Amino acid sequence: MRILMVAPGTRGDVAPMAGLGSALQEHGFEVSIAANPAYGPLVVSAGCEYRALPGDLTSIIQRTDSAEKPSLKDVRRSWQALGGYMEQAARGTLAAAEAGADVILANSVAPFAYDIAEALEVPAIGAHLQPVEPSVAYPPVLLGSGRDLGAVGNKVIGRRVLAGPAPYDAPGARLRRGLGLPKLSRQAADRRRRRNRATTLHGISPTVLPRPKDWHAGLVMAGYWWPPGQRNWQPDRALADFLAAGPAPVFIGFGSGAAVDVELALEAARIAGVRAVIQGGRVQSDDAIGIGEVPHEWLFPRMAAVVHHAGSGTTAAGLRAGVPAVCVPVFTDQPLWASRVAALGAGPEPIPYKQLTAERLGQAMKAAVSTPSYAARARHLAAAIAKEDAVSPVLATLRNLPSRGQLTSYSALGGTLAVP
Repeated sequence: MRILMVAPGTRGDVAPMAGLGSALQEHGFEVSIAANPAYGPLVVSAGCEYRALPGDLTSIIQRTDSAEKPSLKDVRRSWQALGGYMEQAARGTLAAAEAGADVILANSVAPFAYDIAEALEVPAIGAHLQPVEPSVAYPPVLLGSGRDLGAVGNKVIGRRVLAGPAPYDAPGARLRRGLGLPKLSRQAADRRRRRNRATTLHGISPTVLPRPKDWHAGLVMAGYWWPPGQRNWQPDRALADFLAAGPAPVFIGFGSGAAVDVELALEAARIAGVRAVIQGGRVQSDDAIGIGEVPHEWLFPRMAAVVHHAGSGTTAAGLRAGVPAVCVPVFTDQPLWASRVAALGAGPEPIPYKQLTAERLGQAMKAAVSTPSYAARARHLAAAIAKEDAVSPVLATLRNLPSRGQLTSYSALGGTLAVP
């Protein structure tokens, strides 16, 4: 069976799919991953076939300073840029699917993959890293706030947000017209999949976010899909010497969406009384070192604590390492994961990126490394996560797919894997 994974987005969107793809290939599946060119080497290193999606979402995300409130002009410019990006992603996904696929796995920002699957008469399954489905259990991730709105508020506002406009709506509509498909809005397709209890796999640990009781049967909480391991990776001499020269430091890095203010990070480390490893910064002293890309699975277990933006993948890596975390969420689903880390007792209350100061960060870092309960809870969570098998639910779903000839009748019967 040929699986096409569609992963427009940043490295955090692609790496888990590459890890899952690598695991599926070990079970006899042929896996291709459609992603931006920057992540082609990551896909290939996982043993999967790379299929290109034009564009670079990271450059769009970084155009606006996240620490400042955007103007209306900034919002319009960002929306236009995202719309153009999604237009490229939709057309790239069509080309990738036409190159051959028996089933499509689509992440949460690729709803146009369902339209392509409908035209090609192959099944499409959601493969999400965020809980987009409205639920009483969590606030809507698209609001970019981790504040619980209460059971009713979470569900009602979640539905309204999901029904609102999105940058991929217009590209998806144009794609449907070009494919000769009947007119169907993304919102209407969402409702139909929900009625049919269509399958959506979630690469989320149920230890971190327990499966909500109001999810329908087709929504699967599989567990974290880990990025491909780099077994032979070795640090450069500067990093190895720094780690060996003193007590475990604190990692500070904010991913693709926000830059690290090196001076602020250094002052925060001084306030906390810790050594620091700063990702994206140029600094090297007895107490701090700047680094580029270093595998989290290698680095995080060597840290006393990790300070990060609470992206889904980085949050997972920190919890897997069993070290306390200080979360500094920037946007979208990050506030949710930051709130979960604090609620689970693995770190202090998060600091929104827009409210970040050296004093606040320093005090949070100090609490993270000096509060025994944070370390104990982090180790407990790591042990629980290590017992989860996130690949088996995916295998079970794939092995129960209808054949191509059964798709039309299967959809008419409202099957959980119905093509929308």
